Amino acid sequence: MKLTLLLDLDDTLLDNKMETFIPAYLGALGQHLSAHLDLQKLGPVMMSATEEMFKNTQIDRTLKETFSPHFYPALDLDEAQVRPDIARFYAEVFPTLRGFTKPQKATIPLIREAERRNWRVAIATNPIFPQAAIRHRLEWAGIPAGQHDFTVIPSYEQFHFAKPNPAFFAELLARIGWPEGKILMVGNDPDHDIRGASQMGIATFWISNGQPYPEGFPAPKASGRLEDLLPWLDSVSEEALTPNYRLTSAITATLHGIPAALLMLTDGIPPEIWERNTPAGNLNLTEIVSHLRDVEREVNLPRLEKIVREANPFIPGVDADAWIAARKYHTQNGSAALREFIAARKQTLALLASLSPDDWARPAQHALLGPTTLHELADIIARHDRMHIRQAHTQING
Repeated sequence: MKLTLLLDLDDTLLDNKMETFIPAYLGALGQHLSAHLDLQKLGPVMMSATEEMFKNTQIDRTLKETFSPHFYPALDLDEAQVRPDIARFYAEVFPTLRGFTKPQKATIPLIREAERRNWRVAIATNPIFPQAAIRHRLEWAGIPAGQHDFTVIPSYEQFHFAKPNPAFFAELLARIGWPEGKILMVGNDPDHDIRGASQMGIATFWISNGQPYPEGFPAPKASGRLEDLLPWLDSVSEEALTPNYRLTSAITATLHGIPAALLMLTDGIPPEIWERNTPAGNLNLTEIVSHLRDVEREVNLPRLEKIVREANPFIPGVDADAWIAARKYHTQNGSAALREFIAARKQTLALLASLSPDDWARPAQHALLGPTTLHELADIIARHDRMHIRQAHTQING
């Protein structure tokens, strides 16, 4: 199976020192909006609103929807009124910040070789900027989005989680159809890139930029300069790049990331995509989300609640596939079913968030599996999610 390569942007593909770039960015934004706000407030308010994005765990609230209520009111700004000025800033002023960055000489050869080898390449930058700002920085790195087939470019308009939350990586993988096989995250930040991806069970390559690896962070599979990446990939085993999604952190991240991605993948799609005919035995998009909703409400959540509530309970088997025809999922409203799935999943996530490590090991007796644990059943839920996000991605993209 071909490699899926997740690439950080700043100080990985583009030399961009945030300690100099952010003050310049805030200064330029403040000057552009000086007629509307108190410049002394901009920096602290921006940092506070950005911190809210890092903390977000809501699967139905984008980072922009998290940021805006903490940014505009605190500056006495009417978001709708200043939106055109902000759009002009990113179109006309933000590009002038290019001089604070420098291309990495290994970036273009890496992307060209990845394309030659037919690897999937996803830009795994932290989605705390608008899409326009991220596309400008890709251009500064010498790899304009319009000239390369990146599978996804995260931004605060379309993503729900920020690094180092492992749910960011789950959402990113879900957005590209959760490819099977080898995956590698490449980045310079031991916390955001290495810890975050490691908690998702993904192998990592640390861009050291001549620095020793700091203590207190998960060890990467390898480290070095960006130009060292391709030779290392040619020498590493497939097993070393095979993700381990059975980690507790990876399971909960998956259960966050997939419904969040489904919301964006289906946003604004026409009815004919929801109802698109499929080959015999395959589900259309409406059937997929209706199935996910009912399994979440009637199987997943009740099972987990029972294991938490009872000592070593018996868990009966359920033929949920039979519901697809019996409940006539193809006649239902797919968009409404997705909203109902999201509501049910939020209950499941609230339950999982309340568990201790010992709770994850609580035993149960399953009609088909025999002796099992809450952890194993949660892992089955995550695997079920991954199977159906692949199907949904195929249906949406034809």
